[in-house]
Amino acid sequence: MSIIAVMAGCEQQSDQAPAGGMPPAAVAVIEMQTRSVPFSIELPATLSGAKEVEIRAQVSGILQARNFSEGDKVTAGQSLFSLDAKIYAVEVEQAKSALNAAKTRLEQAGREVKRLKPLRAKNSISQRELDNAISTLDISKSDVKAAEATLSRAQLRLDYSKVTSPVNGIAGRELVSEGTYVSGPEVLLTQLTQIDPIRVRFGLSEREQLTMRNDAASGALTLPEGGHWKTKIKLFDGSFHPQEGLVNFSDIRINSLTGTSELQAIVPNSDFSLRPGQFVRVVLEGAVRENAYVVPQRAVLDNGLGKFVYVMAKNEQGMTIALPAPVVVGEWVQEQQGDTITNGWIIRSGLKKGDKVIIDGMARIFFPGMPVRLVDNAQATQQ
Repeated sequence: MSIIAVMAGCEQQSDQAPAGGMPPAAVAVIEMQTRSVPFSIELPATLSGAKEVEIRAQVSGILQARNFSEGDKVTAGQSLFSLDAKIYAVEVEQAKSALNAAKTRLEQAGREVKRLKPLRAKNSISQRELDNAISTLDISKSDVKAAEATLSRAQLRLDYSKVTSPVNGIAGRELVSEGTYVSGPEVLLTQLTQIDPIRVRFGLSEREQLTMRNDAASGALTLPEGGHWKTKIKLFDGSFHPQEGLVNFSDIRINSLTGTSELQAIVPNSDFSLRPGQFVRVVLEGAVRENAYVVPQRAVLDNGLGKFVYVMAKNEQGMTIALPAPVVVGEWVQEQQGDTITNGWIIRSGLKKGDKVIIDGMARIFFPGMPVRLVDNAQATQQ
């Protein structure tokens, strides 16, 4: 789009009011040209943890210690609770002794087979005696494996007496006090919420989805590949969370009560500044509106019957006048122009290429068809 601005001296004839009429209003215009502009959606959303983990002991015992502060950050592998481990340590020692005994018997059986084989070659012993010795060796090998499995199980039970965190997250409150007997997994000790990354859930109306699908089918809108919208989180004070995420889930079902389908995005939260249950706004980016007309928001007026803009045109007498053009607007567009952010409307219908839309000086247009003259933006604002 190009701003058409000429000084008043360029059109001396238009500066003069027609006989008995009002002087032309000083205006600035923008000539309509189609272009591609970013398309975004802003929606209310709620936050929840990426994982909600229930912490339970896998063995029974007396709860001896809580090793975390309620509400604090915890890391994967960090000890959360300690159970009385004495009985499990004894089981480990017993299993180690049983394994050593099994290994000793295996060595003895091996030596026995080694001793009997030469004797059998000389027919000094029967084949049965050698077969019995070989069977004893095989049984001893199995006994060693069984003893190793018993030791592994005993060591695992000992390790389970220290209840550790499976993920990074925020610890909830303690649900079982120290000194309490914990019978096993059926007792909930605490809950852990993983908030890095954090989950963002929001609804998109059926009407909005249908509009986007139709626009995409007509070529007026290019949607993100696979529906993976870039996701920004806007906080209650208007600032943005520094890290962006992606939409990773879109429910095919429509909620019959709200008329929306649920979407979900995963957003990094390395500083843990976002918390589950928080209400935020989510901004979805990554789509492009194709062949669009964009008009500054200040140029779009409302007469109670609908929205319209003033278009500079010539009347039958060749005089330059302002004519109202009813328009159908789409979404807002924010664009960076140097250090300035400008707001615009997408015009879905009502304008065509080359139309000269008045963007400044509308306050001096007192009636449709009023004469106007071109000036630059600054002059139109001041006059």
